[in-house]
Formats: sequence, structure tokens, C-alpha cells
Amino acid sequence: MAAQRLTFKEMCAKFDVTPRTLRYYEYIELLKPDREGRARFYGPRDSARMKLILRGRKFGFSLEDIRQWLLIYEKEGTDVQMKAWIELADGQLEELAEQRKQLDQAMLELQRLRDDTAKALKS
Repeated sequence: MAAQRLTFKEMCAKFDVTPRTLRYYEYIELLKPDREGRARFYGPRDSARMKLILRGRKFGFSLEDIRQWLLIYEKEGTDVQMKAWIELADGQLEELAEQRKQLDQAMLELQRLRDDTAKALKS
């Protein structure tokens, strides 16, 4: 049984990305679809890589950081690569914690302003 391949359009739909995004990921060599003429076909490897790319973006990593992540994922990484990845992840976790703190503060302030406005309306 042949491995399932997705067309360009199917890949965009499956991962809810724009054609421009998918082409860009190919251009910077994060994805390497099979080409048959002008058609592109994405196999299980590309789907797995796309999941990791989107997960990395969700965590706030740059595409270059994601490239390093993919190298480790594919080649099981050297100790040096894995240690570098841990440092990178630690830095991103700190950044996300700071963003959470700022968001919590903004939400508290907005809630106070909202409550003050609601009180003013009742008066």
C-alpha cells in the first residue's frame, strides 16, 4: 500500500494554512514535497514536520528555532543539539511566563475599569 500523499490544496486545508504560508515553508526548506511536473505531493514526513512547525509557532518559536528542532527530531540530535534545545525551550518558557503575567495584569485592569463603568451606570 502506497503511503498517503496530499496535494498542495489538501495540505493547506488539513493544516489550515494559506498557500502563501505553505510555499514559504517550502522556500525556506522546512518542507520538501515530491514534485511531479508542477504538482506537489506531501507525504507522511511532510505532515509530521508540518505538525511540529505549527506546534513550534504556537509556542512562539522563530522559524530558525523550529528548523533546529526539526533537525533534532529527524536525526535524534547530538547531546550538544539537545542541550541547546533545552536552553532555547527554557528561554521561551520564561518569555511565555512574562507574557502571561502581563496578560493577567491587563485583564485585571480591564475588569476593574469595566466594573467601575458598570457601577457608574447604576448610580
